[in-house]
Amino acid sequence: MATTTVGGISAAAPPARAPRRQSGNSTRTFNIVCGVVLGIFAFIWLVPSLWAIKTSLTTNAVSALGTPAILKDTDPTLASYLALLEGGDIWNWYLASFLTSAITVVLTVVFASMAGYALSRLRFRGRNVVFALMLLGIMIPGQVLIVPIFEGLGAVHLLNTYWAVILPQVPAVIAVFVFKQFFDGLPVELEEAARLDGAGYWRIYRSVIMPLSKPVISAMGILTFVNVWNNLLLPLFVVSNPKLMTIPVGLATVQGSFGQRYSDIQASSLLGALPLVILFLIFQKRIVEGVAGTGLKG
Repeated sequence: MATTTVGGISAAAPPARAPRRQSGNSTRTFNIVCGVVLGIFAFIWLVPSLWAIKTSLTTNAVSALGTPAILKDTDPTLASYLALLEGGDIWNWYLASFLTSAITVVLTVVFASMAGYALSRLRFRGRNVVFALMLLGIMIPGQVLIVPIFEGLGAVHLLNTYWAVILPQVPAVIAVFVFKQFFDGLPVELEEAARLDGAGYWRIYRSVIMPLSKPVISAMGILTFVNVWNNLLLPLFVVSNPKLMTIPVGLATVQGSFGQRYSDIQASSLLGALPLVILFLIFQKRIVEGVAGTGLKG
């Protein structure tokens, strides 16, 4: 080993660094593999979507003939979209879905964040038991609760109202869990400083905790909106008035009444999904930031 003398003191020279060419090659190979896998998944996802678009742009007479006729058709038409939009029912479905989803988001964020803050910061007897029971609630499928929910809503005369769709979806256990995980990662020193200024729990929650929770609020708000918008089973049971039907229930009636009119069915499905696609395109960055900040990553 080579030695050097500095001020009369002999010191061993530091070993030469190994070249990092192999590490760079491994990283490049990993990126290529990830790109190929993502490309395959994107192709698998795009093919059905492109097929739905192509079918919706053909006439019902052509789409009824099957795949070869749809592929050979070179005369796209918006007849199915115009028929649905001019019918008027889809606008009622849009309104019902938007109202129920928006109100559910507001109530879910408020109550879930309050429950998450209590479980994260308050120390009370049975706190761990309450949290464990809430986690057990995640394991209960929502479908098994439809009959009790229907009976309860009927007892308080809320069937065939927007509240019948909203209220059962507000108690979201997963939202409470995500908020608690996020609050656990916030510095306790901020709350201690607020207490020195005379702030109580409610003031700390409102003025300190919630302003710092914008990423998780955005993420849970968007995910809740999507879940409520796509929920079929609950509105199907508790709402029978056509004017109060949400998009999934309305699309189910379209498919039932249209029969073999595949173009109309595909057009109605695309129109129902269009608001969610726009929502994700606008807020995808906030969704990623919110989920990454909850402590659920890796």
